[in-house]
Amino acid sequence: MEALAHPRQRRKEARPAELTAAALELFVEKGFAGTRLEDVALRAGVSKGTLYLYFDSKEALFKAVIQEGIIPVLEAGAGMVDSFTGSSANLLRGVILEWWKRIGATSLAGVPKLMISEAGNFPELANYYNDTVIIRGRELLRRILKRGLTSGEFRAIDVETGIDVIFAPVLMMLVWRYSLGACGCGSHDPASYLNTHLDLVLNGLARERSA
Repeated sequence: MEALAHPRQRRKEARPAELTAAALELFVEKGFAGTRLEDVALRAGVSKGTLYLYFDSKEALFKAVIQEGIIPVLEAGAGMVDSFTGSSANLLRGVILEWWKRIGATSLAGVPKLMISEAGNFPELANYYNDTVIIRGRELLRRILKRGLTSGEFRAIDVETGIDVIFAPVLMMLVWRYSLGACGCGSHDPASYLNTHLDLVLNGLARERSA
């Protein structure tokens, strides 16, 4: 009854999330340069004036997409690393699979390809994405690898290179989906792909045990 009594208030509170959802769809479909604020407003079902009540530019709208969609996943991953008591192998598997569930299997999966294609034209956005997402994501994997090295579970590797090697195939699957995959040029089963990748990674990281 309370919700029915205040429909405008409920709608107003929902608008920022609706705008960022519409913006994400259009950024992925058309790219950052090809997306207009009026298109975002139209997709969200509001006027352009309403959009400007919350976001004064397309750049601010993009940053809101990152803050609302990706940053909470990174924060959850950091919390998982802080509290996890099992093996580092299970921690690495859990973090990557959770990342896939909350980003890779959603519309947010189009953001990496978007940044790769638009970074040269919008260096400020690229720097923002690097500072808020890439650096924090790398730190997450760095902590897991160092945890495994310290405990003796993982064999000695170059950690920074290891971060690249672990995440590059996952990133490639996303880029493929929103580029050649969109043209019907092959497809990957995410579950099979991720399980095979993690099997190779974790067996490669495991310290050899003596007979």
